[in-house]
Amino acid sequence: MIIHKEGYGALIITFLVFAVIIGIIWLFFGVTFITSTIAILFAALFIFIAYFFRVPKRVALIDESSVISAADGKVVIIKEVEENEFLHSRCRQVSVFMGICNVHINYFPVSGKVLYYKHHWGNYLVAWHPKSSVKNERTSIAVETAGGKRIFLRQIAGYVARRIVCYAKENEHANQCDQLGFIKFGSRLDLFLPLDAEIKVNVGDKVTACQTVIAKL
Repeated sequence: MIIHKEGYGALIITFLVFAVIIGIIWLFFGVTFITSTIAILFAALFIFIAYFFRVPKRVALIDESSVISAADGKVVIIKEVEENEFLHSRCRQVSVFMGICNVHINYFPVSGKVLYYKHHWGNYLVAWHPKSSVKNERTSIAVETAGGKRIFLRQIAGYVARRIVCYAKENEHANQCDQLGFIKFGSRLDLFLPLDAEIKVNVGDKVTACQTVIAKL
């Protein structure tokens, strides 16, 4: 299993903390069935945390006419909204909720020039809360495709997720399905698409980053 670079620090610290705790338990209570079971539980938790930072092997679907899912998870919102941070227009919002067992790497849904990037500090409402898109800590990114379509997206921290990593830089070119960033431990990603985009998913659908077509431009 390949571990994402964003997990190295967390895994080293977790390993050291768990090792110290288990060492103290064995030192004071000895190696017994109960203390060994506790050690096994800590080991299982460490393996799960390592699994969270996994990098999946998958063949990316590259299609300049499509918006490809930027995250693994479940579609929780599809609606028409007014986007007032960058687009300043009506658009179609498609939101994907990433559960704690999903891969949490985010990817660029289209190729194009990064026009805008901003990090917003905020609250940590549960990621499916209607106001989390504008209240929670988040990053905002806008990409303009070669055909002139502007795609706006947000990485949103949830109640558990407390750190967002974003690799987007203004005025740089982004390639469809290249890594956009990483959100740690449960979160949401919002896509804001042109009104004439043909949405290809429904609320409740499970989607796979780099493979599921969210919309046709």
